[in-house]
Amino acid sequence: MGNCFFRGTKNTNVRISLPAVCFVWQIAMIVLFGVFIRYDEESDAHWHEFKKEHNITSDIENDFYFRYPSFQDVHVMIFVGFGFLMTFLKRYSFGAVGFNFLIASFGIQWALLMQGWFHALDPQTGKITIGVESLINADFCVAGCLIAYGALLGKVSPVQLLVVTLFGVTLFAVEEYIILTLLHCRDAGGSMVIHAFGGYYGLAISWVLYRPNLNQSKRLNGSVYHSDVFAMIGTLFLWMFWPSFNSAITDHGDGQHRAAINTYLALASSVLTAVAISSVSQKKGKLDMVHIQNSTLAGGVAMGTAAEFMISPYGSLIVGFCCGIISTFGYLYVTPFLEKHLKLQDTCGVHNLHAVPGMLGGFIGAIVAAAATEAVYSKQGLINTFDFEGAFADRTPGTQGGFQAAGTCVAIAFGIVGGGLVGLVLKAPIWGDPADDNCYDDEVYWEVPEEDESIPPILESESNFSVEQS
Repeated sequence: MGNCFFRGTKNTNVRISLPAVCFVWQIAMIVLFGVFIRYDEESDAHWHEFKKEHNITSDIENDFYFRYPSFQDVHVMIFVGFGFLMTFLKRYSFGAVGFNFLIASFGIQWALLMQGWFHALDPQTGKITIGVESLINADFCVAGCLIAYGALLGKVSPVQLLVVTLFGVTLFAVEEYIILTLLHCRDAGGSMVIHAFGGYYGLAISWVLYRPNLNQSKRLNGSVYHSDVFAMIGTLFLWMFWPSFNSAITDHGDGQHRAAINTYLALASSVLTAVAISSVSQKKGKLDMVHIQNSTLAGGVAMGTAAEFMISPYGSLIVGFCCGIISTFGYLYVTPFLEKHLKLQDTCGVHNLHAVPGMLGGFIGAIVAAAATEAVYSKQGLINTFDFEGAFADRTPGTQGGFQAAGTCVAIAFGIVGGGLVGLVLKAPIWGDPADDNCYDDEVYWEVPEEDESIPPILESESNFSVEQS
């Protein structure tokens, strides 16, 4: 579908387009930040006055000291975890880590603006105030674009990736506002707004950009021993820090504590089931590294929405158990089916790690919310967990469950429709994307050093000669 509308030789020279986009967009960020962005009261130099006005006795009560450890963990996930997870391709490690770096660095700036306009714009001053929680939310926003990148890995140019990020962050901010503010859904770890949206956004773009002759690059669409080891580094960073990801912006106290525990247990459970299905699917029981790198994380994705709910520890284990199985089966059977019958080329298998577990996580959250009772949560616990305050003070758990399910559908719709439209934009023959026979190769966009040369045979001869002479 992709190239049939635009025939001709691909020109991958981005010497003009890439610097132009980077410079122009970075200058635009500087101007927009100058006009709109200001420090919030906890990061401004007037903090000491703010403390006196609000009877705050210690600097330790500044939100920085509470949120920054979680921010560090999330930040590592974005720049190290996601980047290294995509280094499994034998000749695309520079692109995996380097373009991940580029997407995230532009995306966090644009996200601070987009999310600020929706959530933190002061109507009196027209300014956006940012603090450490803003940085966490910007990283969350970028995560959706990095998930989409996984479906496009090796098949698009860096200029296209910046366009994907520009529109992706914009769509994310809108769907996040609808889901979290208008529908008043709870989604601390982003099963809906991050994973379901990002997964289907990337899949829709990949479907529109379908390459009928991509088999010409089949020789490079695979891993080697050391590339899988590097990818496993990304998996371990993501796996270890995922409890922070799901709990980073939850309320102080029991909600954050519970979110970390639930995520921790779901992740552990998904490892065992992923290993089990991977082993049983092979004749001699050998493990497939693709399953271990990806399906072991599915529990963390699916636990995103319900992480702060009273799902119970054994409930968390059940979520991880089921999602480890579903994700591994997805890599075994669904991904080949999608490519063969639906013309959907998903390089990293984001359908199995993010899209489906994210969708399931959203609906799991809806079920758990609908089943919430005062006996389990306590009256104040229900209010705190689901923010039944203000305009939503009269909302019941059953109604909340319905809105949670609706929020999941909104995220999927934004991902599919938005991704389809962005894919149409990216089909134009102006972006410097690689040809069908030149995908998954760093040499298209990177200066790649030559492989180490082996020791010339003459050295061995000289060595032998000297021994004989002695």
